[in-house]
Amino acid sequence: MARLRQIAFYGKGGIGKSTTSQNTIAAMAEMGQKVMIVGCDPKADSTRLILHAKAQSTVMEMAAEAGSVEDLELDDVLKTGYLGIRCVEAGGPEPGVGCAGRGVITAINFLEEEGAYEEDLDFVSYDVLGDVVCGGFAMPIREGKAQEIYIVASGEMMAMYAANNISRGILKYANSGGVRLAGLICNERKTDREAELLSALAQRLSTTMIHFVPRDNVVQHAELRRMTVVEYDPACKQADEYRTLAKKIVDNTNFVIPTPVSMEELEELLMEFGIMQPDDAQIVGKAKTATA
Repeated sequence: MARLRQIAFYGKGGIGKSTTSQNTIAAMAEMGQKVMIVGCDPKADSTRLILHAKAQSTVMEMAAEAGSVEDLELDDVLKTGYLGIRCVEAGGPEPGVGCAGRGVITAINFLEEEGAYEEDLDFVSYDVLGDVVCGGFAMPIREGKAQEIYIVASGEMMAMYAANNISRGILKYANSGGVRLAGLICNERKTDREAELLSALAQRLSTTMIHFVPRDNVVQHAELRRMTVVEYDPACKQADEYRTLAKKIVDNTNFVIPTPVSMEELEELLMEFGIMQPDDAQIVGKAKTATA
């Protein structure tokens, strides 16, 4: 039996991480891979395109209704969607109440105890918020769950900042948990020299930009119907982009301990590509000094 590969998609909020991951996993399932998605975002939107649903009931919601997580059965939280993809949403508390990352810890512990990982799976995929400062969101990195981290980014400053910050989290737990950076995925935002810029950042982090996903409105058309592009329009060019990314992930062996850069080095990279001017860097520096 092949070794179960545990992967995770991280990225700044709003970068298109959940859309990218679900479309890619649909393409992996199309290849015959057996996959389970563990949604680790309190919004619980990591599985809706696979299940054709507004939102899946979460482990935290069902545990609250049942009394505790110990009162749940695996079949209560594990749903099967498109091409047999298994789906779980961790969930979290109401906005502004409690620790959002707590749901991630509770859900993963529950799945392990109930034997979800012992089923016939090729991949487990975690879809996680980019804020690795939170212990719950860092759990797939910290606890040695996910061995391969894919960071969804773009040529926007904050997306690159988040990618670098996530790399710091991976570096912190690389030796204790065995986690590795597996590549950057550029989800196009049509910024200046975007592919070149992300490739340069990847090089500085000691990894590669594993794939450049072009922007295409068919993604939004599919989402409105709660479907992945692979299912909604299997013959379109964008579906082939996700298939290419899926194959790259399945075949990937380039797993590295990242080399995150300083904020100054990140700004220098942006200046090198003409995205930021020296005057902009001085303004950012003054702002950081004022708030320190």
